[in-house]
Amino acid sequence: MSKEKKLFKGQYDDEEVLHVFRKHPVVMRKGLIIASLGLLVGPLYVLAVSYLKPEYVPNETQYLLILLAGFVLFAVLMFPSWIHWYFSVNIMTNQRFIQVAQKGFFHKSVSDIGIKQIQSVNYQVSGIQETLLGYGSVLIQTYLGDILIHDVHHPETVANDLSGILRVHGTVIDSSKEDEEIAKFSRS
Repeated sequence: MSKEKKLFKGQYDDEEVLHVFRKHPVVMRKGLIIASLGLLVGPLYVLAVSYLKPEYVPNETQYLLILLAGFVLFAVLMFPSWIHWYFSVNIMTNQRFIQVAQKGFFHKSVSDIGIKQIQSVNYQVSGIQETLLGYGSVLIQTYLGDILIHDVHHPETVANDLSGILRVHGTVIDSSKEDEEIAKFSRS
């Protein structure tokens, strides 16, 4: 791994990235609605001016500039939502699970937990919107507490992939060995 390119900041030399996932693009819906309203500002301005003062109707060049300004306003209003979606990522490696949550331009939180501390991975899809759009929540239960990730794209696939990774890397507890350890502990 030392000769290979590192895929994220803070990746160890002997660490292999096994699965990367992020939230469903539906998390950008609020920004999309606001940005769409911003896109309408230019044409609504031209409509209002044309109706209220017909002598000030813009020519084709002015109309195209107003339309371009609407697209620029759309991009400016949509950009924060896109930043939140694109830079919020979850990474499972052969050693740990890393959750990076970007909130705005200047706030980022990172959770890092060893793969050996993960007990189970579950998912939930509830409601018609989540069912139709294919997103839901993934719950990662650990010895330290639960990590709940909302709005995950294809949560069943993600949960199965993460469970498979845990199984391959030997972190799934064998219930027969666990029962033996409990029996030994209760006898002492």
